Amino acid sequence: MLLLPRGNCLADNAYWCPAYFTNHYNRHTILSALSEHVSLVARSVAIALVLSLVIALLVRRSTVARAGSIGVANLLYTIPSVAAFALLSSFLDPRHDTGAVIVLTAYNLILLLRNVLVGLDTVPEDVVEAARGLGYGRFRLVTRVELPLALPSIVAGVRLATVSTIGITTVAALLGFGGLGGLLVAGLNAHPPFHAEIFTALVLCIALAVVSEVVLLLVERWLSPWRRARST
Repeated sequence: MLLLPRGNCLADNAYWCPAYFTNHYNRHTILSALSEHVSLVARSVAIALVLSLVIALLVRRSTVARAGSIGVANLLYTIPSVAAFALLSSFLDPRHDTGAVIVLTAYNLILLLRNVLVGLDTVPEDVVEAARGLGYGRFRLVTRVELPLALPSIVAGVRLATVSTIGITTVAALLGFGGLGGLLVAGLNAHPPFHAEIFTALVLCIALAVVSEVVLLLVERWLSPWRRARST
């Protein structure tokens, strides 16, 4: 058993402990967990965004189809995350994170689908008619006019989905899917609980949410040059 001197943050089980980071194995574990967390969040949000765009473009003209798609997305969102992860892990290979991506994508659908539909609804009809008068076909009208004008609402949905997914992804660690939740589970399961590991996971989750928010705001500004010009 390794005896640590009194006053050492590891021996004192402190929440803030620089010695925890100086260990090569700990650094590798932290970076690996962070990388896996980012991968799960990015893949699930990206897939959900593509699905939401496709669904929104298909159902937005039909009141029944629109209400039905939102209802299904709402239903998926009400399923407890632990139950969903457990259910899919029993059918899919636990060595892969496919189940986690499916669950996270399902949770993101309602957040993104609503924002995409709202964004498309806010596109002025006179702008659409003007584009048609200029000879814009259906595909060009959607990609060059409607989606760019709906971008603020879509990006707002992506920001909300990303921050939400960063938190929900930690639950996936309860079933061995990893990410920063793995650090939380390992720290909580230690006897006594390993405070430095728990604190590190919490701080990284918060930092990841803040960085994601800033990056997405910059992306929105870059994709909306007309808004930059108007603000100046």
